[in-house]
Amino acid sequence: MSELQMRVSEEDRERTAQQLQRAFAEGRLNQLELEDRLEIALTAKTYGDLLGLIDDLPVDQSQVNDVVELESKNGNLKRSGDWAVPRKLRVSSKYGSVELDLSEAVVSHPVVDIELDLTYGSAKIILPEGAVANVDAFQSDWGSTTTSDVPSRPRPGAVHVVISGRAKYGGLTVRYPRKRWFTH
Repeated sequence: MSELQMRVSEEDRERTAQQLQRAFAEGRLNQLELEDRLEIALTAKTYGDLLGLIDDLPVDQSQVNDVVELESKNGNLKRSGDWAVPRKLRVSSKYGSVELDLSEAVVSHPVVDIELDLTYGSAKIILPEGAVANVDAFQSDWGSTTTSDVPSRPRPGAVHVVISGRAKYGGLTVRYPRKRWFTH
């Protein structure tokens, strides 16, 4: 079976509909074209059906940086604050630690895949409040994997982070942000 014959998900249909609506807003499609294409997009069964609707439109730039690779041989890798989280993040660190703070980041995908390849370092992933994380596909040879009060099952409307990969001599910690206490 070719990729074009594979069945699409509701998320695939929705993503295509959003791309069509952006094209209409940019003046690339008229109202009638938009309506015709949306009707097909929302009832599409295969990737071939969806591709035919958008193949004459410019590439959606938000999908280009879908996969980001971060690599360090000796230093620590850290991302925090206001940053765009890709759909898939591949992180490789030989002798340093990794800290990915998603609590203030822009997460535009319902599922985020984080693949870790650590040799002599540990990883800490800080989730936005309410997010869930599945660490079943992560292996630590000489360290521990800790998920402090973080549920692993997907929940409707919650960001779902799937963590896979391996740490040879380090561990993984997944948690929510620390509570800040303010005094007046």
